Amino acid sequence: MRLTAIAVAAAGVVAAACTARHDEIAATDLTRYVDPKIGSGAHGHVFVGASVPFGMVQLGPTSIPQAWDWTSGYHDSDSTIIGFSHTHLSGTGIGDLFDITVMPVVGEVTYARGHQDDAESGLWSYGDRSREVVRPGYYSIPLERYGITAELTATERVGIHRYTFPAGDSSAVVIDLQNGGCWDSPTSVEMIPVSDRRIAGHRHSTGWAKDQKVYFVAEFSEPFEEFTLHGRDNRYGRVGFAPSDTARSVMMKVALSATSVEAAEANLAAELGGWDFDATAAAASKKWNDRLADIKIGGEASDADLRKFYTALYHSMILPAAFNDAGASPAYTILSLWDTYRAQLPLLTIIEPERSGEIANTMLDIFDSQGRLPVWHLWGNETDCMIGNPGIIAVADAVVKRLPGVDTDRALKAMTVTASDTARGGALREAYGYIPCDLMKEAIAWDMEYAVADGAIAAAAASLGDSVTARKYEQRSRSWRSYFDPSTGFVRGRMADRSWRTPFDPNYTAHRNNDYCEGNAWQYTWLAPQDVDGLVEMFGGREATVAALDSLFAASPVLTGEDVSPDISGMIGQYVHGNEPGHHAIYLYTMLGEQAKASARVRQVLDTLYSDTPDGIAGNEDAGQMSAWFVLSSLGFYQAEPAGARFWFGSPLFEEAVVAVPGGSFTVKAPGVSAERHRIASARLNGEVLSRPYVTYDEIMAGGVLEFELI
Repeated sequence: MRLTAIAVAAAGVVAAACTARHDEIAATDLTRYVDPKIGSGAHGHVFVGASVPFGMVQLGPTSIPQAWDWTSGYHDSDSTIIGFSHTHLSGTGIGDLFDITVMPVVGEVTYARGHQDDAESGLWSYGDRSREVVRPGYYSIPLERYGITAELTATERVGIHRYTFPAGDSSAVVIDLQNGGCWDSPTSVEMIPVSDRRIAGHRHSTGWAKDQKVYFVAEFSEPFEEFTLHGRDNRYGRVGFAPSDTARSVMMKVALSATSVEAAEANLAAELGGWDFDATAAAASKKWNDRLADIKIGGEASDADLRKFYTALYHSMILPAAFNDAGASPAYTILSLWDTYRAQLPLLTIIEPERSGEIANTMLDIFDSQGRLPVWHLWGNETDCMIGNPGIIAVADAVVKRLPGVDTDRALKAMTVTASDTARGGALREAYGYIPCDLMKEAIAWDMEYAVADGAIAAAAASLGDSVTARKYEQRSRSWRSYFDPSTGFVRGRMADRSWRTPFDPNYTAHRNNDYCEGNAWQYTWLAPQDVDGLVEMFGGREATVAALDSLFAASPVLTGEDVSPDISGMIGQYVHGNEPGHHAIYLYTMLGEQAKASARVRQVLDTLYSDTPDGIAGNEDAGQMSAWFVLSSLGFYQAEPAGARFWFGSPLFEEAVVAVPGGSFTVKAPGVSAERHRIASARLNGEVLSRPYVTYDEIMAGGVLEFELI
């Protein structure tokens, strides 16, 4: 389609926030703008604890509840603590992990998770939230039941604990291999004291990851007097220390590996040989500050916006998690690809291009082992969670952008073989040209995600000069058109005989049990970023398409159905920001030549659907995706197309943002931006007026200056 230049529109009127000068922010400790508890309330599900960027260890508190809002082990509404676990998820809608949980105790206890209505039912204690300290790389909280202060920090593969016990003769640490995350349960555990300071073992479990293996070695800063096994199947190990007449601190280091105890020991030796807790915490903070400095904000900005931005950037770099041992070839896990292919992985291709190549190569290694690219990979297990072929889209993006170390021929083979898989609706799509809704649940969503992946293959093949493959997959990427009903203006269920499913209600949703996935016809009608020409054709022209897109935001937010998906949240009309399928939808305005409308809606989302409070994320944070949308959109652009390598303009939030790129920087300037003045009138790249409403990936990575003129 023809892409028009940026349109000029009148500025909206929104109350301006208090601003302050932040010209010297680059020289400050950026971690002070990070509040890890943003997103820990409502349905955000973020990890709260100590970690380093992309670390294997995410060491933090785990609570008693195992309900949906505790999939990360922590919720702002609940201060119970059963221990401090070394693995956690962040932002996900399903729970697992919480491996190798440690609880410091005083006196005799019941070796069980416990119940909140019975203080003696388990190990658990309330944490004193009024004295809780949470910052990047460090976590601390007093345990009210025991009078113990717990402090945590971490390296990539090692967690270090410092427990300050009261005076007495019954101080101990309990290693809990029974309790995992939500649906997880142990299949094999072992704890063996190898000296009076060291315990080694493993925890194998089944849950979301059907065959998860974690090996560990735990070392203490002073000898322990006893080690005894307790509880169900001896899955609790009590490590008792000598009496003390005064309060004293005991430290504990726990190193992890997915391969062996010997590898865990090697990880401990490589990363944390000494016992300087404060230096380790300072090193973790520095690692975070170095990564946060990948994007430096200048000019005037409110403290609230800076907290939102740098916390979002922080959340964008917790996952994927390292999965290799120290010194081994890089590998990653917790690949929430249906979420992250849209914004988090594209963001990382800018600020972490080398790591992004490593992540892509991890996916290719998974292809070699399981015969198809990953869907949702978790600690060595394919969970097949969610729909479509998101691994294809992520790898295609790596190919188009020529990420370092990625073998493009190997990648193209992996993509085409995966796209040819007949499982998960593939055979139906091949036979009918679409997936009939009477033969498979969520048929529209499955097919439309497959079509997005096909579009990504077409883009990758075209970038490699393979026109035959590009044409084949471009044609396949149009399969979604079979669902478009011009009489209603929506995609809707189509039966095997090509008749429409009746009755039809675009507001209807049934969680994981209708023709869509975590959505309805309003949202899924726009899930064709690879085929915007097709959208225009289906709606009967650009103006009709824009009018239909307007109606998405103007419609009543009422949802019908007896089992409305809880993932449908953060609504503006029927636009849903709290879930991923619509994250590109606002930027369709820019692609359709209505950039002013995109600016208005982007700014509305930035200002109203994100905040610097525990409830500040509208929906599951989803392993960095919700946060990465905020980061990219704050810069003024977003990659709306799968593997398109074009970042379409929206509305910048800051007067200046300096993005570190290899060999230099890419600076985005928006002089005078404010709540009233945020719509883009024109843009210059390195002084030259742009006649297109986007910049390319290569232009960003080459460095330079993008300057917006705002109205």
